[in-house]
Amino acid sequence: IDVVLQNDEFMKAQNVWWAHDVVSYDWEKGVKDYETKEITFKQGKKGLAFLNNANNAPWLQKDPRMCITLKTWLKIMNNEPAIVFTYRHPLEVAMSLKKREDDFALERGLRLWIIYNMRAIQNSKGLCMVTSSNEAILADPLTEVQRISDEATSKCHVPAPPRRVTEDDVKKFVDPNLQHNKKRRALDEESLPVIAKYNDGKCIVRDFASDTPEGSPAAKREQRLYGIAMKIYCDFQSGKAYEDAYQWPEL
Repeated sequence: IDVVLQNDEFMKAQNVWWAHDVVSYDWEKGVKDYETKEITFKQGKKGLAFLNNANNAPWLQKDPRMCITLKTWLKIMNNEPAIVFTYRHPLEVAMSLKKREDDFALERGLRLWIIYNMRAIQNSKGLCMVTSSNEAILADPLTEVQRISDEATSKCHVPAPPRRVTEDDVKKFVDPNLQHNKKRRALDEESLPVIAKYNDGKCIVRDFASDTPEGSPAAKREQRLYGIAMKIYCDFQSGKAYEDAYQWPEL
């Protein structure tokens, strides 16, 4: 939580928030704010001490804000972390935010999905990365989690865990209802028209049901952002989005 709260401080100093103008975050200014003590670093001090202590390795830090602030932290850490990157269907994320937050438009959630995934890949450039997806984990939790663990060790030299992952381990954090819900959503989507195909037809983009007034400026923005997000989603599936030369959209 200390790192999470410090990320809030880094963003607050630049008048951005996790859901507001986050694309404008300047990681170099974040480093300068830290070095010149322009920001409060009370929470960050505790977090940084933990991350910089070799006796604590291997550790895991999970905070979506880290997609945005990672390069600031890399300049003040004394070690180079490995990255575990996973992505989720953009419409699932946008709808979840719309349901969770007050007055949160679907287009805003889609925009945030694009920004956070874009910055996660851009800011992780040069670091060892293991990739996965929400879909792959839900499809076969035990196999996929073990693969991530094995690859983190073999590829990124993260110290190996003392034992293999077990089915009981997986049941503690993977809710089987999530798998059932995903299957139901897939069945519901089959009746919707196809609006695009990528990856030689392997990644099919279907239209979606929206309560935004049809033909309105908001609906047009929503459709545009959905199209952009789904292209990126399909490019994650094919691996194109991980390439150094990948062309991210202008937002």
